[in-house]
Amino acid sequence: EQGLQLLELGGSVEEDYIRIARCFEATRQRCCRLEQDGRRAREKLARVEAERAALEVKLKHARNQVEVEMKKRHRAEAELEKQERKLQLVFESLMREPWGSEMLSKNQCSVLSALAGRRLGATLAPGRRSSAVDESCQSLLSHSDISYDRTEDDVVRI
Repeated sequence: EQGLQLLELGGSVEEDYIRIARCFEATRQRCCRLEQDGRRAREKLARVEAERAALEVKLKHARNQVEVEMKKRHRAEAELEKQERKLQLVFESLMREPWGSEMLSKNQCSVLSALAGRRLGATLAPGRRSSAVDESCQSLLSHSDISYDRTEDDVVRI
């Protein structure tokens, strides 16, 4: 457009060609800059995509590790409850037998009673959690906040 305007204005043909050549050169330089910007943007995009892929792999590993640890924890809690039930049954059996309380000293009976009342009776409640881990605080990293939805893992990226 500028080239056509220059030709319409009149003047010498040589000056018009020089102006047109300068416009073309400015346009060529602008195109070169845009091409370089595009190349830098593509390189940055490639780096970011590689980093994203690496982070996705780490996320998958972390999810798997959390899953494994949660399974271990549930197995350990189930085993603890099983052992506590066994201990409770042994204690109740000892206390029911007339010879059981006679064979145990008063100190042993008081220790067992304290254990039964405090530990066994209190921890056999359904749905209880291990007291080894303090879960009273609401942490941002709490396992209850972690989403295990793997639907975004299956999305094909273009």
